[in-house]
Amino acid sequence: MERAMLGVSLRDRIRNVEIRRRTKVTDIAQRVAKLKWQWAGHIVRRKDGRWGPKVLEWQPRTGKRSVGRPPTRWTDDVQQWTSIG
Repeated sequence: MERAMLGVSLRDRIRNVEIRRRTKVTDIAQRVAKLKWQWAGHIVRRKDGRWGPKVLEWQPRTGKRSVGRPPTRWTDDVQQWTSIG
């Protein structure tokens, strides 16, 4: 959509970074990551006994696991980023 706004095609070989600089549009992936970290900080700072932090650590007690790779949980993603940074 940003390329269409500028009248630029892929054949022009202009990088996305340059296009975002021209349009001044925020990258949605960066925005979502920022909001996710803000929400994580909000939940972690709560100390009033609400269910928010408990849900993040909850493990279901089902008998069988599904076949294949287990789905990535929200806390797994947070732990991965905190161990890197």
